[in-house]
Amino acid sequence: MVMLHQPTPILRIFDEAKAKEFYLDFLGFTPTFEHRFGENFPLYMGVSHSGCDLHLSEHYGDASPGAHVRIRTDDVDGLSKLLAAKDYKYAKPGGGSNTPWNTSEITITDPFGNRLTFYEELP
Repeated sequence: MVMLHQPTPILRIFDEAKAKEFYLDFLGFTPTFEHRFGENFPLYMGVSHSGCDLHLSEHYGDASPGAHVRIRTDDVDGLSKLLAAKDYKYAKPGGGSNTPWNTSEITITDPFGNRLTFYEELP
């Protein structure tokens, strides 16, 4: 039997410094690799946070800006408080909102229009 595993979303970025500020400094991801085909080429970068892997790409055509990714967590309110305490200028997350599909969620938009919804399944 063939097994499928968690997907690795590719998110379009347009500015390396802004991407690192958002994903590394604000969200707390760790870089796993950086790749360029040569000097003065666009960045393709992997980031990871407690088992959640994302790829970030400056390459035209790798992904469309404005993607929406859902990321499961075990504590939406704890994550929200942790991020709010960082006082990041461009994102001020509030507490989680409960949904009709029995989750608590917060959505944060990155500097490139990609939305990341962090969700916790409720009992």
